[in-house]
Amino acid sequence: MDHLAYQRAYERISAEFSEMPGMRLTPQQIHRLSGFDAALCQRVLEALVEAKFLRTGLDGRYGRVTDGAPAQRHAAKAALRHLSSKSPARRAS
Repeated sequence: MDHLAYQRAYERISAEFSEMPGMRLTPQQIHRLSGFDAALCQRVLEALVEAKFLRTGLDGRYGRVTDGAPAQRHAAKAALRHLSSKSPARRAS
C-alpha cells in the first residue's frame, strides 16, 4: 500500500465528514466523492471507524460518531408552567 496515497485519502475523507455535519454516505458514494480507489477507501473507512471518528449505521452508511444516531434523537421537552398576569412578581434579593 502506498503510504502517501493512504494518508491523502484519510485526510480527504475525514475532512469531507468534518465539513458536512450530518452527512451519511455509502462506501460507493464515498468512493465517487473522494476519487480514490474503492479498496483504498474501504481501508480508510475501516481505520476511521477504528479511530472512532466514523460509525456505520444499520443501513451500511457511514457518518460521524459525534453526529449521533438519527433514530435515537428525541424531541426536546420543556416543562412550562402557566404564569397568569395576576401572579405576584418575584422580588430580587
